[in-house]
Amino acid sequence: MSRPANPVTLPLADYSPKHFLLAVVGGVATVTLNRPERKNPLTFESYRELTDFFRACAMDDEVKTIVVSGAGGNFSSGGDVFEIIGPLVQMDTKGLTAFTRMTGDLVKAMRACPQPIVAAVEGICAGAGAIIAMASDLRIAATGAKVAFLFNKVGLAGCDMGACAILPRIIGQSRASELLYTGRFMTAEEGERWGFFSRIVTPDAVLAQAQLLAKQISDGPTFANTMTKRMLAMEWAMSVEEAIEAEAVAQALCMTTEDFARAFEAFSNKRTPAFQGN
Repeated sequence: MSRPANPVTLPLADYSPKHFLLAVVGGVATVTLNRPERKNPLTFESYRELTDFFRACAMDDEVKTIVVSGAGGNFSSGGDVFEIIGPLVQMDTKGLTAFTRMTGDLVKAMRACPQPIVAAVEGICAGAGAIIAMASDLRIAATGAKVAFLFNKVGLAGCDMGACAILPRIIGQSRASELLYTGRFMTAEEGERWGFFSRIVTPDAVLAQAQLLAKQISDGPTFANTMTKRMLAMEWAMSVEEAIEAEAVAQALCMTTEDFARAFEAFSNKRTPAFQGN
C-alpha cells in the first residue's frame, strides 16, 4: 500500500490525476472513474488519490460543484478483487486497520469537501462504489442502474465506510438494514422511490443531467451553498433546538455576504441575481 507520488496541485483545472479522469468546466469538476474494462474498480492508489482530490477541493475557489461518474456504462464495481481483496487476506490486524481507516478517509473527505457533490450513477454501482454514491450530496440514476452494498457477500459486516451512519439517514433504517444484511442490488426504481436517487433518466442523459444540476448549483451563492452542506452534516448530531440556533448563526453569516446584497439589488430591479461567490 505504498503511497503514489502524485500530489494534487492547484488549480484543479490544471491537475492531471493518475487514477481517474478530471475535467473542470464552468465551475463544475467532473471526476470519471476510468477502468471501464473492469467496471471501474478502486485500488489502494485510487482511494488515496480521490481522497487527496476531495481534500484539495476546499482550497480551490474556482470549483463550485463536483460530479462523480464512471466510464463505459458503469459507475464502479467497488474494491478490485485481485488488487485489494487478495492482498487483504495476507495482512495482519495493524495493516487491515490502516486499510479500513484509509478507505473511510475518502468518505470523510467527500463529506468535509465544501462543494456539493452530484453522483451520476449508471450500470453497476457496488461495494465501495455504492459508498461513493452514498457519500455524495445528490444522486441521479440511469435507467437500469443497480446499487449494492456487497460487504456481507465477501464475509464482512455492512458497517463499512460509514454505511450504517449515512445510508439509514437517506433511505430509512429498515430499508438500509435490508440492503446491508442481504447485500442485494437495489434497482434504480427502488432507489428513486426510497429517496436514494433524485430522479431516473436515460443512460445517454445521466452525465449531462448531473452536470446540469451541478451547474445550476454552482451558479448559486457559493458561500451559502457551502453553509447548507455544512449544516446538513452538523445537524445530524443536534437537537432541534440546537439546530435552530446553529442555523440562526449560519444564516446571519450568509447575510453579511456580497451575494446577499446582490440578490436584494437584483430583485429590487426585477433582474435575476448574478452571484459571484463572495
